Amino acid sequence: MKRFDLRPLKSDFYDRMGELINNDLESGEVGIFLFEKGAHENVEKSALFIKEKGHILMNSLQFNHVDWTLVVKKA
Repeated sequence: MKRFDLRPLKSDFYDRMGELINNDLESGEVGIFLFEKGAHENVEKSALFIKEKGHILMNSLQFNHVDWTLVVKKA
């Protein structure tokens, strides 16, 4: 399991999250991604992004008032 902090990227974290899943996680490995929620649509978009890439979204929860956490298993 690896943890990635994408908060510095603000709402532009999708491409970087995809790169990290592809390059830094082994098949079946779990990654925890922390990002700045910003507009709530980032949460929905990130879940759709994971699903479109064929990976498993294991959990999606609010970390604090500003940040969101995704737990993703690489397919």
